[in-house]
Amino acid sequence: MGRLGDLIYTKEKEEKVLGEKHTPFIDAPDKVGPEETFEVTVVVGKEVPHPNTIEHHIKWIQVYAREDDRPFNPIHVATFDLGPAYGEPNVKFKMKLKKSSTLHVIEYCNLHGLWEASKRIEVG
Repeated sequence: MGRLGDLIYTKEKEEKVLGEKHTPFIDAPDKVGPEETFEVTVVVGKEVPHPNTIEHHIKWIQVYAREDDRPFNPIHVATFDLGPAYGEPNVKFKMKLKKSSTLHVIEYCNLHGLWEASKRIEVG
C-alpha cells in the first residue's frame, strides 16, 4: 500500500514517462500586494496541446494555496471540471492572497493519471 502522493506525476517524471505534455503550466505574478486581486492562468500542454477527445482528455484541474505560517494547509482555491471534446484544459481566474504562498495545481488525465505543478508567490 502506498500514499496518493506517490501517484502524482511532476515535470521531472513526465520527461521519463511520456513525450506529451501533461504537467500544468501556471502563469501568475511572482509578487503581489496583500489582498490584491491578480489573474492566474493554468494550461495543460502549453507547447504541445493536450488531446481533448472522449478517449483522452483532462477531466479536472484543481488549485490549492499553501500559505506561509498557516497551521493547516492547503487552502482550496478553485476546481474546474472539464468535459471531453468541448472543455479545453486552459483556465483563467482571479484570486488574492493574505500571505506569501505556494500555488499547487493538480490535474487529472483520464489515461495518464494525476499531474502536479507549483509556483511561489510572494506577498508584500
